[in-house]
Amino acid sequence: MHALLTDLYELNMAASYLRRGMTGMATFSLFVRAVPPARGFLVAAGIESCLDLLQDFQFEEEDLRYLRDVLGFKAADLEAFRRLRFTGDIWAIPEGRVVLAGEPLVEVTAPLPEAQLIETFFLNQVTFETAIASKAARSVVAAAGRDVVDFAFRRTQGIEAGIDVGRLSSIVGFAATSNVEAARRYGLTAAGTMAHSYIQAFANEIDAFRAFAQDFPGRATFLVDTYDTLQGVRRAIEVIQEFGLAGRLGIRIDSGDLDTLSRRSRRLLDRAGLNSVRIFASGGLDELSIEQLVRAGAPIDAFGVGTRMGVSADHPYLDTAYKLVAYAGRPVMKLSRGKVTEPGRKQVFRSTRPFADSIGLHEEATPRGRERVLEPVMLQGRRAASRTTVADAHSRFTADLSLLPKTALRMRTPVAPIARLTPALRQLTATTRRALVGAAISERRAGPSGRIRKAAPRRR
Repeated sequence: MHALLTDLYELNMAASYLRRGMTGMATFSLFVRAVPPARGFLVAAGIESCLDLLQDFQFEEEDLRYLRDVLGFKAADLEAFRRLRFTGDIWAIPEGRVVLAGEPLVEVTAPLPEAQLIETFFLNQVTFETAIASKAARSVVAAAGRDVVDFAFRRTQGIEAGIDVGRLSSIVGFAATSNVEAARRYGLTAAGTMAHSYIQAFANEIDAFRAFAQDFPGRATFLVDTYDTLQGVRRAIEVIQEFGLAGRLGIRIDSGDLDTLSRRSRRLLDRAGLNSVRIFASGGLDELSIEQLVRAGAPIDAFGVGTRMGVSADHPYLDTAYKLVAYAGRPVMKLSRGKVTEPGRKQVFRSTRPFADSIGLHEEATPRGRERVLEPVMLQGRRAASRTTVADAHSRFTADLSLLPKTALRMRTPVAPIARLTPALRQLTATTRRALVGAAISERRAGPSGRIRKAAPRRR
């Protein structure tokens, strides 16, 4: 991992810790403060990207020169950074699992400077990937068993983001991606048809269809809405029959009234005896429009979903936090209004019938009928297991999805389940709060000198 993939204040704090020998074990929790109103659940993602880079975490000589020459860090700081490696443990909710607000997606336990330095990168990766996976999952739910294909690459906010979207959408059940590099890198199915420019490049539509059928006879899907959609369907039928095409054939409608056009197209195909030719719909779709089409009974076999999924257009971020919860053997918490945190290293306990989560302490015994959700993914700076596959993450997702209440799966006005705190965590939170409030009161009474001030005598 490039050690400068961080915010400057992380480096400032790490240097200050190292100067003072503050290298005791610290635990940080990464969690989502609240599930957005348009979501009934979230899907954990991003930890694998973090682990890939963290194993090789170190400051290169060019990094150190920049810190010295441009940012003015001292020689002792640079030497401490040169020796720094990540040696800690990471527990995380595995990718693909359903998560709720307040639950630690990731818990990092490491010497304080190490755990502090990785905050920015972890927040970046986990926030983005969880947001996209959660958005993509809703399209899969809305499609109700019909295929969904990732068309987002041309609109994602960056090349690597586009590759991530291909993987994340596959984790939650997309059948394929248009992104060829994502398909190659992660063993996904690549899918694609043709653009309107292809049709326009030929003298007429049927010549374009004939050329495509000649070049790709086993996977011909004809884009039929360049000029007149129903006339395009008739020409696609003519070419299919002319060439005797077989295999995975289809037509794609990318504009107009998709409900009406798909019904009329289906009738034309069926009358021609082409019952197996699929209808593919695309063009600005998201989970809400997909649900509307499915509920109406539109005979659409597959949906191409692009921009709105690839940037999570309705809610392009999550309110995530990475907070210190324990240091040097003592629990710590934040008391800021509206941003109070619970102290201590944690675990999530899940029951499946019915679905219910509780957030407790790491050392608590697993309550009867529940499972521990956070797992060790890195121990002493090394991966605890091999990189999880898309198939493994998808299996986790489908298993968890089947357990969620119907209210959480609604496309409109979903209700996210709430994770409750265990009695042990509530007790630790109350005890820590009392100690912090008591210390603050004593400090105010002591004043700048540190001595307890006597109460002023009452006036009579």
